[in-house]
Amino acid sequence: MKKEKVESKTQDQQNGRRDFIKKAGVVAAGAVAATATTFGTAPYSYSKTNPIKWRLQTYSGAPLGAHVIKPQIEAFNRAAYGQMEIELYYADQLVATGELFRAMQNGTIDAVQSDDATMASPVDINVFGGYFPFATRYSLDVPVLFKYYGLDKIWAEAYGEVKGVEWLGAGAWDPLHIFTKKPIRSIADMKGMRVFGVPTAGKFLSRYGLVPITLPWDDIEVAIQTGELDGVAWCGFTEAYEVGWADVCNYALLNNVTGAWFGSYFANSKSWAKVPPHLQEIFKLSMDSSHYYRQIWYWGGEAKLRTEGKKMELTTIPAAEWDTVVKDSEEYWDEISASSPRAAKVVQIFKDYSKVMQKAGVPYRDRKSVV
Repeated sequence: MKKEKVESKTQDQQNGRRDFIKKAGVVAAGAVAATATTFGTAPYSYSKTNPIKWRLQTYSGAPLGAHVIKPQIEAFNRAAYGQMEIELYYADQLVATGELFRAMQNGTIDAVQSDDATMASPVDINVFGGYFPFATRYSLDVPVLFKYYGLDKIWAEAYGEVKGVEWLGAGAWDPLHIFTKKPIRSIADMKGMRVFGVPTAGKFLSRYGLVPITLPWDDIEVAIQTGELDGVAWCGFTEAYEVGWADVCNYALLNNVTGAWFGSYFANSKSWAKVPPHLQEIFKLSMDSSHYYRQIWYWGGEAKLRTEGKKMELTTIPAAEWDTVVKDSEEYWDEISASSPRAAKVVQIFKDYSKVMQKAGVPYRDRKSVV
């Protein structure tokens, strides 16, 4: 009797397994069909033979782009493993730098690396992109301001009001110095000098007679050689040496207008929506990697070239005279603050941050620092 019960139980278990396998097969088949239907209607459509393709243009020329973005794009393309390919274009190759925003918005290009002001972003915070005078002391100030002081939320809000564009994030570049054919040893020496410069800093420095000029990036070196330009107010020492401007300028002004450039990544909304979540995440991680690369490259490069660079003579404007420039920047901040409530929020964040850094003292700020 016991044996019969065991055999009966075994038979029931076997029948149960068969039923389970049959049911599982039906469920699995249904799941496959459902998955196929889902992917058929999803916005993500890619394969190694038919990858998603982007065209991304940066604000920088090729010599600089070799550091500020090319390693990132190459790494992303490897990590995407054939599912997506980004074609990188440098300054003015597809569209003029001043037209970058509109070209991205209308889908002519898929993505952009630039500051807000240079690409003429139609937002009330674009003045803060690039070099906002005396807003930062070090490149590390930029990610802290975005992550811990709320600039990321403000930027996301501003670009969220613009149709067709996604703001993906911001990072830090180099400090702003002035490199010229003739020496600057006083504020008066700036008068009449024609320099290639970013919009915000150029507008601020124009009150001292400096004349900001806009030209295609690749034309700058020749323009300095021919006398069309007297110099550049666009970057720090690392870039000036890397791209060849140190070869055609004779003097480098040590007084800097601000400690770091604010640069961002942007994408066309439709282009971004076609990228599956895992590739979006990989792209954002590649942005972080690029930010890290630049922090090290600029930080080490600036110090080394200030002390060991032989191509340009170093000059300074005396501290007492330069203090008037710093004082003028406070008035400029107030002018920008009055331009919109959102701009006022950004200026207030800069002021609050400056107070915290100043109170913290060394190594965040020395006692004589102003930002």
